This record gives sequence, structure tokens and C-alpha cells, in this order.
Amino acid sequence: MATVSSYDTAGGKRWEVRYRTPERRTTRKRGFTSKRQAQDFAATVEVEKMTGSYVAPSAGRVLLGDVAEKWMTSKVNLSPSTAARYRSSLDVHVLPTFGQTPLVDVTRERLRSWVANMAENLSASTTRTNVLVLSQILDQAVEDSRIVSNPCDGLDLPKMRHKDRRYLTFEQVDLLAKAAGSHSVLVYVLAYCGLRFGEAAALTVGDVNLERRRLRIHQSATVVNSKIVVSSPKANQARDVPVPRFLAKMLAEHIEGKAPADLLFPDTRGGYMRAGNVRRRWWDAAVKEAGVFEGLTLHELRHTAASLAITAGANIKTLQRMLGHASAALTLDRYGHLFDDDLGMVADQLDKLARPDGS
Repeated sequence: MATVSSYDTAGGKRWEVRYRTPERRTTRKRGFTSKRQAQDFAATVEVEKMTGSYVAPSAGRVLLGDVAEKWMTSKVNLSPSTAARYRSSLDVHVLPTFGQTPLVDVTRERLRSWVANMAENLSASTTRTNVLVLSQILDQAVEDSRIVSNPCDGLDLPKMRHKDRRYLTFEQVDLLAKAAGSHSVLVYVLAYCGLRFGEAAALTVGDVNLERRRLRIHQSATVVNSKIVVSSPKANQARDVPVPRFLAKMLAEHIEGKAPADLLFPDTRGGYMRAGNVRRRWWDAAVKEAGVFEGLTLHELRHTAASLAITAGANIKTLQRMLGHASAALTLDRYGHLFDDDLGMVADQLDKLARPDGS
């Protein structure tokens, strides 16, 4: 149990509390101006020890920058692109503001001011990423018993403004593929198979199974700090993607005479494609020539693939597997509105079941 005792100072009598930490180490807290304050602190310490919420007063004096670096080192499962984004957020936004701040001084008041300043000068997406990074660092500090709670929890953040998604029709995909010329097979793969661009860039001839009409997606080639990095797909899950029969025939011609290790869609020098080069060299011109949506991006073909798959009868779970989403909830959140037409069908079926005589 904690003990309370007094001692004399030049400014008068003061009180201290001696107690044992959960690790059974004896420590003390001094400087209380009244016995009541010391007793209240002692009672609080004993409750925190019993409930497992005890945090040593000295633990929160560690600088956030030191905790941040250890946190970054521990993130061993991040994709290279995500790791680079988190590193940039730390170096540009988090550490310059809080790097030399003790954990206990990272208060909600300071955080609200920080968020408000970012909201005025940065995009909502960047602001949210910065807060996410700092929040994860503070979560680790809570787990390590350095602070009692995460002051980032419940902060008001700027709302994301999502652009309405655009989806090409079957006819528009054909127009775009035709305008793409020698790159038509890539257009069809992106529009019908729903691959992320980095996944398409990493495909090899050996990933094409013509007999089963499947593409094996198990790696992604993305640009990180101006260099191509090949890693696992998002969610670290390989998957097989179905290929329409007409596209399988195109792929058979496309890979004829190539070795299994050859890239399926190499760039002009035989290496991995880069989205920026693709847009500059032929994509933007093909979009303009096809007369489809102005400024159409490569990623919008992934949205198109989701729309076409739903039109073909795919359910949420099938679509999740095809797109490589971590959960069906994510798929439903992004593309659930495309299933709205099913509501009318459900209502009609319920009506028939409830009133089979048509009354």
C-alpha cells in the first residue's frame, strides 16, 4: 500500500507518496502542498494498479520522436508504398511539430490546433493520413504503458470529398481499346479483370492460365521514391482473377513465343510499366480519341470492372475476391450502390410470396 509522509522545505511543509509499481519497484511522488492531495494521489495509484491502467509518471516524459522511430521500425508488414507514405508524413508533418515534445504534453488542445492548421493548408486526405500516423504512434505508447489514453481518439477531422465514380459501358471499353492500338489487351485486362495498375505491371506470362482462363495475381510493381518496388498485392493476399473467353483468346495471341518469366505488359524498354509514362505516351491520347470521359484515369478501369462484373451477376463476395479487397464490407462500401436495382426485384418477390393469388 502507498504511504504518505511530510517533509519540510524552504517554502513550507510538503507531502510525498511512496508506493510500489506493478513491477514491485519502490518509487515516490513529491511536492504535494496538502495531505489530502497526497492521499488522493495514493488512492488513485492503488486503483490504477488493480485495474491495470497504471502508468509511471516518468514514462510520459519520453519524447514523441523517440517513440515514433521505434514505431516506424516495428511496422514490418507495410507495403513499400505505404511505408514511404508514412515515412513522409512523419518527416514532413508529425516530427517537426511534436518530435521534441514529451508524450504527456501531446494534449488534445494542441492536437486540435494542429489539425485546424492542416485543414486550412493541406488536403483532407493528407490531414487524415498525418493524424492516422500520429494516432498509431500514440496507440503504441498506450500499449507500452507510457500514457493512459490516446489524445487523438475522437478528434474532429476534415471530411473527404469523394468524386462521383465513373464507369465505362461495354461499348466505351471497346472504343478505348481500339484507340489504344497495340495496348488494347492491357485495356481489356484492366477493364474486365479489375486489376490495380501495379498488379498489371507485375504480371508475367507464367501468371496466365489459359486452360482455366485465370490470371494469378501475387505481386505488384509500384513506384516508391522514383524506383520500382515489387511486393505483395494489397492485403498481402494472392488471388486468381477470371478472364472472359474473348480476352483469353487475345491473351493467347499476346503471349505466343514468350517465356513464362517475361513480363506480360512490359514498357518500351522491356521493364516494368510506370503509370506516369503510360499516361504520357499513349493513354491520354487514347482517351481523347475514344471520346469517353474527359480525364479518365487508369484506375477508373478498375471501377469499370466492378460495374461490369455486377452487371454480369457477380455478388459482393465474388466481387471482393476478384478485386482483392480485404473484406466484403470494403467492397460493399465502395460499390454497394451499384446493387440498388436489386431492391426492386426483392420487393417484387416478397409481394408474390406474401400474396400468391395476386390480390
